[in-house]
Amino acid sequence: MRFIHDGPNVPDSLVQAHEDGKVVFFCGAGISYPAGLPGFKDLTTRVFAALGEDPRPAETRAIDQERFDVAIDLLERRVNNRLLVRKNLQTILTPNNLADPGSTATHQALLQLAKSHNENVRLITTNFDRIFHHVNPSLPSYVAPLVPIPKKSRWNGVVYLHGLLPEREDPSAFHNLVLSSGDFGLAYLTERWASRFVSELLRNYIVCFVGYSLSDPVLRYMLDALAADRLRGEDSNQVFSFGSYEEGEKEKVQEEWEAKGVVPILYSSRERHSLLHKTLNE
Repeated sequence: MRFIHDGPNVPDSLVQAHEDGKVVFFCGAGISYPAGLPGFKDLTTRVFAALGEDPRPAETRAIDQERFDVAIDLLERRVNNRLLVRKNLQTILTPNNLADPGSTATHQALLQLAKSHNENVRLITTNFDRIFHHVNPSLPSYVAPLVPIPKKSRWNGVVYLHGLLPEREDPSAFHNLVLSSGDFGLAYLTERWASRFVSELLRNYIVCFVGYSLSDPVLRYMLDALAADRLRGEDSNQVFSFGSYEEGEKEKVQEEWEAKGVVPILYSSRERHSLLHKTLNE
């Protein structure tokens, strides 16, 4: 089903599952592009610039290989000041102009789509920014690592799975952000609170990713958790993701998503992903 001309073809099964209250949207950096916020690559380069640091060879290789979490980890260890690195995120992730309705329209649309029949909101983001909170300050928030059990009876609000930037300087909130490869290792491999959340979520809901790219390290960790569950023979629902493609690469991108066990909902990336944002607002 297409909601706009030339927009992504949303599977009927996903539309029906949403009407039945079975879908949870899992939101990445792409949803905040209209507010002028960066993806993981630009975030990484801006962190280096904010510190006045040029990437060393190992850090450059990590960036070139799109392992931005590794580049951040190397930087934090090199400057030996994890807090200094993270404090810069508050400036980098401050939206340009939240007074412009277009900068928050996608967040508003997702909050509306995330409402259940009883008006509870079930939404997840791996973004650190506070735009959802700006759109609806009264909405309950669950901030990592204190995340809820993702079951229908126990959940109403936005889950910030990788943490949330504090309104005022708070070292503990900065340290809790899942940003570097070390943070991801704790959340998904050692302490496993994030991977347990994702596994339970996939058992109870049909997940639709929005605002992620295939190369996104954030998505990689989550899909690795999904693959591990499937390898153990554990039940999980179908997973969907909106995904963009460049001209002439649609079939290649489709195959890459499907190889990850995800049903892709593809759209052209032209005009800064406007086809995605317009579709969500329909």
